[in-house]
Amino acid sequence: MNNPTVRRVLLAIGAPVSAVVLALIVSSIVLLVSGSNPLDAYGDMLENASRLETMIDTLNEATPLYLSGVAAAIGFRMNLFNIGVEGQYLMAAFMAAVVGAAIELPALLHVLVILLVAMFSGAVYAGIAGVLKVTRGVNEVISTIMLNSIAVGGIIAWLIREFQDEESTTNVGTKPISDSGLIPDLNGFVEIFTREIVGGRELTGLIILAVVVGIAYHLFINRTRLGFDFRASGINPLAARAGGVPPKRMVVYAMLLSGLVAGLVGMPELLSEQGNYEQSFRQGLGFAGIAVALLGRNNPAGIADAG
Repeated sequence: MNNPTVRRVLLAIGAPVSAVVLALIVSSIVLLVSGSNPLDAYGDMLENASRLETMIDTLNEATPLYLSGVAAAIGFRMNLFNIGVEGQYLMAAFMAAVVGAAIELPALLHVLVILLVAMFSGAVYAGIAGVLKVTRGVNEVISTIMLNSIAVGGIIAWLIREFQDEESTTNVGTKPISDSGLIPDLNGFVEIFTREIVGGRELTGLIILAVVVGIAYHLFINRTRLGFDFRASGINPLAARAGGVPPKRMVVYAMLLSGLVAGLVGMPELLSEQGNYEQSFRQGLGFAGIAVALLGRNNPAGIADAG
């Protein structure tokens, strides 16, 4: 075990693999107590999981969770507990929905503008907590929890009526984004190598973005000077300060980058499924991402395994 790369990989997958093993043990005990055969139950689960449509559903569910986990992990690298991923991605999704519905552009440019608006909105909203921490000493846990409530129960609840789609008579929500702003599914590409996907399943095209984010996160943390400063500040802020790393600036940078990635969490639903922001827009992904990041030990591969 002298190879540092192998050691890092084992540490990254250790937590999620241990969680799976523990879940299997506990589930087996419960099944045995209830009079069922665990092997038969697991066989049925594996048979269902091996179906193409089930894999599509799994990847669709894992995509926003992975993005949420990376967003939380960026904060954890700086010993910052960003609980606000929830509010940041909801605020970003709302702002992206409003802007996306208000403009008409060529397909690729339209999608790009929506993604940039989402990233900018998430970064700005997370940056508030970073600025409060370095200027007023407000703990990021407290500030991000409050910002979650302000975003969901305050700003969005008010603005969603201001930008209500007047043509909708059933749901309270923003105007729909035109087709040029939506991301096509990857079914055609998958079917080249598999078979026809049935049951109306559609593999979100945002999975490509999630892969790009994971690679960028890995390269940033492990291959850039700023990433090294992040890791140094997170491990030992006093030593990092002595080495010339400005701790307050790193806090703000970390929150901005965490919020930037958090802004993408709601994009699979907005651009692949729903097309607008409604009161029923999916919530809870920000909090789930914290668990995913912890299980994945803040490593991009580990987060993918945990998601």
